[in-house]
Amino acid sequence: MVDYSLPSQCQLLEQNSQLKALMTIIRAKDTSRADFIFYADRIIRLLVEEGLNHLPVVDKTVKTPTGADYNGIDFKGRICGVSIMRAGEAMEQGLRDCCRSVRIGKILIQRDEETHQPKLYYAKLPKDIESRYVLLLDPMLATGGSAMQAVQVLLDNNVREDRIIFLNLISAPEGIDAFVKRYPQIKIITGEIDGGLDDNKYIVPGVGDFGCRYFGTD
Repeated sequence: MVDYSLPSQCQLLEQNSQLKALMTIIRAKDTSRADFIFYADRIIRLLVEEGLNHLPVVDKTVKTPTGADYNGIDFKGRICGVSIMRAGEAMEQGLRDCCRSVRIGKILIQRDEETHQPKLYYAKLPKDIESRYVLLLDPMLATGGSAMQAVQVLLDNNVREDRIIFLNLISAPEGIDAFVKRYPQIKIITGEIDGGLDDNKYIVPGVGDFGCRYFGTD
């Protein structure tokens, strides 16, 4: 991990040997697409599981087959996922694996390669999204521009800022700082933090174009 003071709104996954080995595989340029997908999916599952840990809960007592009571908990409120297309769509199955029949919205934001500024092209969200907790999905947090515009779309659809949790695999300090400054109530959960951005605003050392590597396009 780089020498970076992590904002309180941002949480790293536990930096253990398993995660480091998975990250090493997906970062290698000679990793096959099949392996990239398999090991990226494992990291995504870890992110989703951690994201669910940050949802509010209420007490719930159930009866076990022995006839005894078990004092447990249940999630408070309903959730949905929102993927920032196209790379964010790679994270949808990981969410479905953890949350059966979860509703998933989509936002398409693309970066102008000359200005590096994000532009909104498409948004389709669950009609009742304002009543749900939202897991925002995007593998990479570089400048933060696309993520911040996606959040603005959610806010415009009456989603409360404190009900959004942003999940990503790899992030740059510049993106984290910009994001938390603009949206201080949103929790970010990330797998690793890289050194920074290059002149083209890509994360270094990064993973390359995550969407292209995952979906097999150039």
